[in-house]
Amino acid sequence: MAWKRAAFALFAVAAGTNVPTPLLLVYQERLGLSPEVLTTLFGVYAAGLVPALLVAGPLSDRLGRRRVALPGMVLSALASVAFAAAGDALALLFLARFAQGVVSGMVFSVGSAWLGELSSASGNGAGGRRAAFAMTAGFSLGPLTSGLLGQYGPAPTVLPYLVHVVLVGIGLVLALRLPETVDLRRPVPSGPDRPAGAPLIRPGDGLLVLTVLAPVAVCVYAFPSTIISAVPLLVDLPYGGVAVTGVLAGVTLGAGTLVAGLQQRFLAWTAVVGAGLGALGFAAAVVFATTEAVGWLALAAPLLGAGGGLCLAAGLTLTARLAAPARLGALTSLFLACAYLGFAAPYAMAVGARASSAPVPLAGAAVLAGLLALRLVPVARSGRL
Repeated sequence: MAWKRAAFALFAVAAGTNVPTPLLLVYQERLGLSPEVLTTLFGVYAAGLVPALLVAGPLSDRLGRRRVALPGMVLSALASVAFAAAGDALALLFLARFAQGVVSGMVFSVGSAWLGELSSASGNGAGGRRAAFAMTAGFSLGPLTSGLLGQYGPAPTVLPYLVHVVLVGIGLVLALRLPETVDLRRPVPSGPDRPAGAPLIRPGDGLLVLTVLAPVAVCVYAFPSTIISAVPLLVDLPYGGVAVTGVLAGVTLGAGTLVAGLQQRFLAWTAVVGAGLGALGFAAAVVFATTEAVGWLALAAPLLGAGGGLCLAAGLTLTARLAAPARLGALTSLFLACAYLGFAAPYAMAVGARASSAPVPLAGAAVLAGLLALRLVPVARSGRL
């Protein structure tokens, strides 16, 4: 089926986004970097990705999915090559991470919309579930593989990136056979001359976008990025090492993959459950940061990963429901741009911990996630999620 090829292509690009995550400890040891610098290196990805998301989605609405997604896949592989060549050069590492964000932004918004359109025959919500599964599966495989290779394989800052290049190459071959889903003969109005009849969202849904879709989007990556980036730098992990960090990231993001299909069961309550799991995960992380008892870390990781995965599935489904005709790519870009703001969470955690202690910002995050879950309850009851 065509949607399966699209899902693998999306998975292949996503697998590269977290390859550097467990290797942060390698870079920290080699370069003597502070937690603030390391979390900034992790988060600069979003600085490249958000503008690319905002441009790529609307562009694909006009030019077609293929013309944007395929070059983005090629550039994703080139970004990994740049990482492999960076070595100990901090400036080049920042540039490679920024470039990785740009090219991922080109693919995630367009690929999600493309996969959704290829899944239209499978019913409402199928595209969102499949895109969430593909991306979270890639997000979990990348750090798991790079963590193990970084710990036990040769050339720890080179080999993991080359493995990703091969994976993207396979995805690109499969994507070349995908059909175009945008009717290129249909004009898509844009810019200041766009008439009132071609809005970004359906009339009357602006408040829902601001108070529901946007905060749910931020949770998508704020939840897992905290446990896989901030916590290992702020609290001494048991047993230490790059492999443990990679396994932690794999478990966290793997949980997000496994729960994506549960949207069919939770339906309108998917985002509520996701935010609630995030609140519980942050609470468990607080206990771990206080006691350093590994059982609480083992609990926090899948809770935060599952919470982020459910928020992604719910958000993509709601995006497809709210988008005005011919504007799915643009609204998907906006949703994912908000989602990647969550990558600022580890830096905020590091700054907050420096001013107080590690448990304090984690406790604040638990409170905010809990408040969001409560905010979503009446919306879920109304059936609008």
